[in-house]
Amino acid sequence: MDYLWTPWRYQYIESAGSCVECVFCRALKADDGAVFILYRGAQCFVILNRYPYTNGHLMVVANSHIADLDAASTDALNELMQLAQQAQRALASVYHPDGFNLGMNLGACAGAGVESHLHLHVLPRWKGDANFMSVTAETRVLPETLSQTYARLLPFFSTPPGSS
Repeated sequence: MDYLWTPWRYQYIESAGSCVECVFCRALKADDGAVFILYRGAQCFVILNRYPYTNGHLMVVANSHIADLDAASTDALNELMQLAQQAQRALASVYHPDGFNLGMNLGACAGAGVESHLHLHVLPRWKGDANFMSVTAETRVLPETLSQTYARLLPFFSTPPGSS
């Protein structure tokens, strides 16, 4: 049997099921650096995914605790897409990926890990990034820490979307 040592996930495993408050609502109350919030806007915020598929995996999240697009205001949807555009520019500049995945999973059956709070994933992708480790060992290899990713991307979110 093979073992993959991941001590940083223990906190997540230990708290699974015991968390009453939404992770995104809780993040909004915390210090930006502690929860890796890159930007706070009037309607949405940008945060790193704590369990990324690739380095640079971030999310654009509605400030309001809403579950789907129908509940979002036009202003929130506009800011969400402007921040997704800003995120793509930042990720392109820092990581030089071959492409991007942008996606929303609305509802548990659609794969939403946090089904009660609207969020859009933005991930840089590279040719061959689904290598033998992820295909055969079902393991992702990420060469930098979240703190390093945060430091690299933060300068790109110092101004509101559309002003850079």
